[in-house]
Amino acid sequence: MRTLLNVIWLVFAGIWLAIGYAVAGIICCILIITIPFGIASFRIAAYALWPFGRTVVRDPEAGVFSLIGNIIWCVVAGIWLAIGHVLTSIPLFISIIGIPMGIANIKMIPVSLLPLGARIEDND
Repeated sequence: MRTLLNVIWLVFAGIWLAIGYAVAGIICCILIITIPFGIASFRIAAYALWPFGRTVVRDPEAGVFSLIGNIIWCVVAGIWLAIGHVLTSIPLFISIIGIPMGIANIKMIPVSLLPLGARIEDND
């Protein structure tokens, strides 16, 4: 069931969200100081392609630099990516089969706003 949901997700929402994260990652990697943001964005792009069966776990030992970086990320890119999640979840909620994918899309909003200090792990 997880694979079926991931394939449907990839076709209807995942590819577009991954492209958004990849564009943000490329923009962040242009400047040397924002490379950590680019790396986090590429990591979340991979999560946006295949989210079912994986979860986001916050690192309790993330320091103050992670907090400062998350604030900068939220202002520069996080809000736009969160808006992308909301906009792609609306049509998913309209169809019955899209409801689980819409919920998964909404669950990705916190990591799109605060990516530093988070890691993506398999549920298994």
